[in-house]
Amino acid sequence: MTPVDRSAFAPDDETPVFVISVAAELAGMHAQTLRQYDRLGLVTPSRTRGGGRRYSQRDVALLREVQRLSQEEGVSLSGIARILELENQVTALRARVVELAAELDAVRASAGGGTRVFSVSPSGDVYAARLGERPRHPRSQALVVWTPSARPRHDR
Repeated sequence: MTPVDRSAFAPDDETPVFVISVAAELAGMHAQTLRQYDRLGLVTPSRTRGGGRRYSQRDVALLREVQRLSQEEGVSLSGIARILELENQVTALRARVVELAAELDAVRASAGGGTRVFSVSPSGDVYAARLGERPRHPRSQALVVWTPSARPRHDR
């Protein structure tokens, strides 16, 4: 007989498992407060087919944070709604930054590492050279390596 992997059945933080009375007890507040927060859109639980509210661990943690902001910090409910909205935007933007960084890395990798070499002739003409190639004019010692990630310095 093969052992059953119980972790495959364990709920994660997003799984809606708690009815409103249990979530209220876990959050340390009255069930009516949870209903008010739901009406205001502060903490929106999942719904069953019959319309019953189901809260996840994440929802309970959010309920506690809303309560802390309201009671300890004195933030109004509309202020809390704005804070939560901004936190969601920050989370989405961070995910987008990670996505764009991965895309940039892929572009750099496909472009040969993103390193370009330029040479300048005595007359001032600039031309691209291959990596490791000497400048066309033997007397010239000038070589500039440009990498897109380097920021220009303007402090001189």
